Amino acid sequence: MNFNERLQHLVYEALQEDAGDGDHSTLSCIPAGAKGKAVLKIKQAGVLAGIGVAEQIFHIVDPGTRFVAFKKDGELMDIGEKAFDVYADIRTILTCERLVLNCMQRMSGIATLTRKYVDKLAPYGTRILDTRKTTPNFRLLEKEAVKIGGGINHRFGLFDMIMLKDNHIDFAGGIEPAINQAWQYVQTHKPELKIEVETRSIEDVKTVLNVGAGKVFRVMLDNFKPEQILEALRLINGQLETEASGGINLENMEAYAATGVDYISIGALIHQAQSLDLSLKAEITTNE
Repeated sequence: MNFNERLQHLVYEALQEDAGDGDHSTLSCIPAGAKGKAVLKIKQAGVLAGIGVAEQIFHIVDPGTRFVAFKKDGELMDIGEKAFDVYADIRTILTCERLVLNCMQRMSGIATLTRKYVDKLAPYGTRILDTRKTTPNFRLLEKEAVKIGGGINHRFGLFDMIMLKDNHIDFAGGIEPAINQAWQYVQTHKPELKIEVETRSIEDVKTVLNVGAGKVFRVMLDNFKPEQILEALRLINGQLETEASGGINLENMEAYAATGVDYISIGALIHQAQSLDLSLKAEITTNE
């Protein structure tokens, strides 16, 4: 499925979870067909994310919705600004309100935190990756928020890359058999899959270089200190993409980026991000 198909599935499931057999608060006091307007108000500074998602949510529920955006995904936002106006059936606005806010608040928090990491990496060639440390059934939008914040998505799930981590390697009997078996699997089942291997020591890196030539495209340097990464990079010498991971944060990441490693993966981009404060408010006009 493409992004829009996945989003539609997410919206249907989320609305079923929230509305169940009906939004009875709305159904009880809002007549069918009544039209209205609501405004998305920004109550906390940061990087805005989810404008496009909000528009699609309203249009999925009510194709006749008119959505007027005043800001774009990825733009800085400040307290007091408004992000969009939405004109639709009032029942649509009220039923979609919490889903839209949950998505945008969460996504904006992730995009804002990601931008902090990206800005710190600006003087270096190293780029930031997210991980699979995501909220079940919300990964689509969490990873989209990372992109909006300027980061790069690692694999989306277990299906789009082979990543041989410590447990795979230990269960398989070591790096060499893990790589060889994975390579045979790829040739037989899905030749387009790329193989990444996690390493825990310089000796592991040497093994990957000896065994994985032409098979592995990236090596993860897990919990390596910057000086160990420098040693590993000298050995790798540009033969493979490199990724540093483990124990890296805003305070120490520049020391890792200064080594010249290609990527730094940060699970905290998603699982440590705090949602930002937004509100969707009815705008009532009276004709005198």
